[in-house]
Amino acid sequence: MILVLNAGSSSIKFALYDQSLERVLSGIADEIGGASSLCVGSDRKLIGLPDHAAALSVILDNLPVQVGDLSAVGHRVVHGGSDLTAPCRVTPAVRDRIKANSALAPLHNPHNLAAIDRLTALVPEVPQVACFDTAFHATNPSVAVQYAVPPDVTARGIRRYGFHGLSYAGLVASVRHATGTPLPTRLLALHLGNGVSLCAIHEGKSVACTMGYSPVSGLTMGTRVGEIDANAVLRLVEEDGIDATSGLLNHESGLRGLSGGVSDMRALLAEDTEAARFAVAHFCYWVARQAGSMMAAMGGVDAIAFTGGIGENGSDIRQRILAALDWAGATLDVDANALHATVISLCDAAIPVWIIPADEERQIARHVSEVLAA
Repeated sequence: MILVLNAGSSSIKFALYDQSLERVLSGIADEIGGASSLCVGSDRKLIGLPDHAAALSVILDNLPVQVGDLSAVGHRVVHGGSDLTAPCRVTPAVRDRIKANSALAPLHNPHNLAAIDRLTALVPEVPQVACFDTAFHATNPSVAVQYAVPPDVTARGIRRYGFHGLSYAGLVASVRHATGTPLPTRLLALHLGNGVSLCAIHEGKSVACTMGYSPVSGLTMGTRVGEIDANAVLRLVEEDGIDATSGLLNHESGLRGLSGGVSDMRALLAEDTEAARFAVAHFCYWVARQAGSMMAAMGGVDAIAFTGGIGENGSDIRQRILAALDWAGATLDVDANALHATVISLCDAAIPVWIIPADEERQIARHVSEVLAA
């Protein structure tokens, strides 16, 4: 059995896979440090989880196997920096590099590392594999990742990294099974959820991503600002302070900022207000506009794939985005789109359009299996 852990700032998602990578169970320890609960499958119970260590212990106690009998544990680690660019066994050296990269992802890497350390203490004999959300974008060319700043600034880690890499890697691995067709040479992938990014995938490898140094950049998201001029940020910092500005750009902007407090796309679509309509229009405009940028990065497009919560379930959002991309040959089948079918383009469309469910946990399990086999 392979245990997959995804430790966030206030939760730990987990899933258990057998050797054929079939999911045995999944769950989440949520609202750690607050009104916490544990969900295993469909069974949810309120339980006191004061910190991540306590949450991990409860998760391990609720597994159908003893932790020492696991073949391996796979961890989602948000940031691998510029040196950890592929899934790898956790060694003392790798552990130190994850810690060193915590400055790049201060809300995530420390929690990822805490789970690794706790398991190392409990079951040092069980292999652990770190899978990095930034790694898929390590194939981006230098012109795509380097900001136009002096080399000494770049040397401090100030560059584009890109995120949602595990989602995109899983999408690439799933295309043939999901669609019955080979992986296209030039695939535009749209990960649309509370976090939003686009990725240009050429021959299975990322060549461009809308996210940059952090997940706050790029597109309009649930609460993150996306694209904003650096001088505007400097003014906000000068007038409001760094903490307030950080909170604004990460937690009070995006759909929430535009709509006056609503970050959930379903709620916005149900609201008949000018602010809600504008927030949705802003979201779709910037996705379509940056989609053109991703197409340029790979010299065109051969297929488009939607993934993520909004990408998989938002038929109206997909329709609006594809209407703006009709020039590229992505002609929507309205009925298939309403049914959330795998193929939502017309049969004679120049560019096929697909819905491929995100499954980051399975991709982590796949990475773990590959690392162990190697």
